[in-house]
Amino acid sequence: MAKAKNNNKVRLSVQAVWAAVTNSYVIGFIQGKIYKGSLKNLCVPGLNCYSCPGALGSCPIGALQSVLGSRGFKFAFYIVGFLMLVGAICGRFICGFLCPFGLIQDLLHKIPFPKKIKMFKGDKLLRILKYIILLVFVIILPMFFVDISGNGTPYFCKLICPAGTLEGGIPLVIMDKMLQSIIGFLYTWKLVILGIIIFLSIIIYRPFCKYICPLGAIYSIFNPISFYRYKVDKNACINCGKCSENCKMGIKPNINPNALECIRCGDCKKICPTGAITSGFKNKPSCKNKDVKHEKDKCGKL
Repeated sequence: MAKAKNNNKVRLSVQAVWAAVTNSYVIGFIQGKIYKGSLKNLCVPGLNCYSCPGALGSCPIGALQSVLGSRGFKFAFYIVGFLMLVGAICGRFICGFLCPFGLIQDLLHKIPFPKKIKMFKGDKLLRILKYIILLVFVIILPMFFVDISGNGTPYFCKLICPAGTLEGGIPLVIMDKMLQSIIGFLYTWKLVILGIIIFLSIIIYRPFCKYICPLGAIYSIFNPISFYRYKVDKNACINCGKCSENCKMGIKPNINPNALECIRCGDCKKICPTGAITSGFKNKPSCKNKDVKHEKDKCGKL
């Protein structure tokens, strides 16, 4: 258990550093302006709002919607290629280590609450929602529901995304009196969604990632086939169930270590008493379980 806690501290540190680096345009926070330099042409791998005053890159979901909804629509080669490359390399590792909104949910879940909810009736069915949101709000609506000029709207960003509200909407409204005078129902609606996600994040681990995030939906498709992957040595696994009990995403690593919902946080590896779970681009068998003859033979060949 101590190792799992240390692993969480390391992961939180990595998340915090990455969030700080990708949102390091300090002048933007001071002046209430969005950075529009050349770096904004590049996407960051995690969900990080383009409109955040400190953001140096673009959110891949926002960028994808913008291209799909543009009047002179052409296939989004760069963005789709970027998502496929990142997904093929590491799958949802991005969700676990390099997503600023994932960090926010992780910190919120540390807030004490009388009863934390790990699983509930309808949880598995509700996880399909993020794929529906990806298909409808990120792809179909921007492409086919356009204005008189032929341009689509980034519907996910406009109607749903709580990360955009927290990272972009609230800071800009606070610092811009003109924006304060024109905010209306849509802004209030987005605040309500953000408030619900914040509350749910306290009692449920990463509800946005589990049920809503279209970026997580994309990366999840690559989990079973990505180069970086998890592996369970069935000869070392004693089926104690500790990995499943400690998985906050509600999967069973000993049965399917590369499940769609796995964010590669590494807790299952740290909690495993025999070291049966490993990860990497080229998994090697664990040498931890010295009592298993098969493991001894393999470890001797490394």
